Amino acid sequence: MKTFFLSLISMGLAYTATAQHVVSLEQSRQAALAYSTAIKNGQLKVSSADFGLAAAKSSYLPSVSGTGLGLYGFKDFVPAIPGILNKGIDNFYLLGVTAMQPLYAGGKIETGVQLAVLQQETSKILARQSVDSVVLLTTQKYWNLVNLQEQEKTLAANEVLLNNVLKMQKDMLASGLIARNDLLKVKVQLSQLMVNRSKLQNGRRLALFDFSIYTGMPYDSLMVMQDTLDKANEPILPGLSPDTTLSATTNYQLLLKQVQGERLQTKLSKGDYLPSLSVGLSASQAGSFNKAIGSSFAPAALATLSIPISDGLWGRTKQKIKQRKISEQIAQNNLRDGSNQLQVGILKYWYDLKDQLTQIRYAKENLLQATENLKVNQDNYKAGLSTATDILDAQAAYQQAAVTLNTAYADFQVKEAAYAYATGKINSK
Repeated sequence: MKTFFLSLISMGLAYTATAQHVVSLEQSRQAALAYSTAIKNGQLKVSSADFGLAAAKSSYLPSVSGTGLGLYGFKDFVPAIPGILNKGIDNFYLLGVTAMQPLYAGGKIETGVQLAVLQQETSKILARQSVDSVVLLTTQKYWNLVNLQEQEKTLAANEVLLNNVLKMQKDMLASGLIARNDLLKVKVQLSQLMVNRSKLQNGRRLALFDFSIYTGMPYDSLMVMQDTLDKANEPILPGLSPDTTLSATTNYQLLLKQVQGERLQTKLSKGDYLPSLSVGLSASQAGSFNKAIGSSFAPAALATLSIPISDGLWGRTKQKIKQRKISEQIAQNNLRDGSNQLQVGILKYWYDLKDQLTQIRYAKENLLQATENLKVNQDNYKAGLSTATDILDAQAAYQQAAVTLNTAYADFQVKEAAYAYATGKINSK
């Protein structure tokens, strides 16, 4: 058995020696964050929301508009009037500038700015959600590749084991101690292992290509993940109990923003039946191009007051407010239901982690038993107390136990990342 474990170590070292491009989890995350289109689009949406806020704030400023009018007639549209108008008028122009400053608009300007701020905050939350999603998927893809690397090492070590058994059988066959049929059984199992190893290598290449596409890192068949599965130590749960606090989770924050948005929309609708008041200045210049009449400049101050009456009492606005109140209630219901679902999700990920720890413990115990069983069958086979079938069954059981343990450790890392994402702490890992 000592020979077997030495072979296992040598195969692991040989695998590492051929790896020319080592990638860490942090490198993978940073590459994915820099490459992700979803993150870039999220930042663009934040910039768009910034412009939207600036546009909303511009409503506080005066609005200035200019008008111009020019007329030219093919005949006089105002004939000459002796003693008053020496010649007829066949052209006319009017130029005017008006500036209006809203003093009160039913609170709609302020509410519009608040909605723009809300949109800006929401876009930032969505941008952060994109970042968290990229980190989660990168982490899971990374640990999947680590698992595949470990499985390759396991199959390589078992190949060495079977080759040692095959060599021992050839010597025993030459001495006439076993039948040729026993040798064929080992060759068949060795061939099946080689097929499984080939499938695993192809699966790893595919996973590596997917990893490269997602992170934007150049594909390299010799790329290996830096981490290994620390099977000597048992992983630790992230905390003594599940963290069901939702304040740090983006989904909960979005639900809150939805409630705020519905309230502001109701407030905006209420502004439709409140009075609005604006003041302004106007200046105009009128005359004719050929100076048939003198030009005149006319400045003026003006004020407008609008008071909706029917809309607020029995019209469309009153019914719209009722609709808005219903929308607010729906948003509140969604917040309550969504919060419950988010907490259930956190609990599920937590208990998945606990279950995974149990699987790791059983897998470690199973591997110890399979290792001892393999050693006993090797010794018995050398002493002629067991058959080739016994040692091959023991080898298959050992191989399966080692593969199961690798997967159990890798799955814990994947599920731990999912739990961190659900609790809003994926970027703190």
